[in-house]
This record gives sequence, structure tokens and C-alpha cells, in this order.
Amino acid sequence: MQLFIGGACAGKREQVAARFPGACWISVSERGPEGWRDGLSREVPLVLTGWADWLAGVLGQEPDDDRLRRRLVAALDALTRAERDRGAETVLILPEMGRGIVPLEARDRRLRDLAGWLAQDAAARVDAVWYVRHGLARRLSQVNPAADAR
Repeated sequence: MQLFIGGACAGKREQVAARFPGACWISVSERGPEGWRDGLSREVPLVLTGWADWLAGVLGQEPDDDRLRRRLVAALDALTRAERDRGAETVLILPEMGRGIVPLEARDRRLRDLAGWLAQDAAARVDAVWYVRHGLARRLSQVNPAADAR
């Protein structure tokens, strides 16, 4: 599994599209973090985007951050297992919200915190983390040195 993270309009999508042509792109904001299972092909890489929009939408429904984080961790673990079973790469595109000014609104701070925890939990499960800024990708870490650098 690969993680591409960076700020808004940093070039994450372009980097992923160049590295994984023909991938199946699924928006978590439309299907939820478990909605990737529908219509998945064994040979085609899976790209999951829209995490921040989904988180922003679910904040009002789930007041317990720990419960929400457990749900996200369970979804990440399921993705890890599915990637292994189907033998095709899974790519997560996540927003970097931790830089800059801390928001005044409690809801916005909560979203920022949850996005940060999601990024940490995802980074702990992937083979490589790529930070994208100004359209350039830099590998931050690679847990599995045998993983394809692409």
C-alpha cells in the first residue's frame, strides 16, 4: 500500500495518476471508508481519495473521536488484507492539515485532529509514504524495502 499526502492542490492526484495509470479511483466521501469493495478488480490498482470530505461529513454523526478512529483503523486493516489477497496495489491520497494556523472553530480543530490521526494510522500500515508539495513527490519512509518505488 502507498500513501500520498500533501496540502491542497499540491499535485497528489497528478503524481498518483502518473504512477498508477488505469487505476480504479474511488471517493471515500461518496462511499465511506468501507465502500471500496464494490466492483474491485484483482489486477487494477485501487486509489482512494476524499477522506477529508468524508470525515467532515461524519463529524456531526459521531461525537466520539476514539470510536471514529477505531472505525478508520478497521477500514485501513481491511484494505491491507484486501491488497494482499487481490495482489494489486492500493493507494491512499490524504490531505495534510497539520501545517498552518490552528482553526478557531472546535469542529474544524476536530477535523484537523482526526485527519492527522488517520494519516498516522495509514502511515503505520503502508509500504511507502510520499509527501507531495509543488507537484514534487518525496518519499518520507518505506517500511518494506523490497516494495516497488515506482
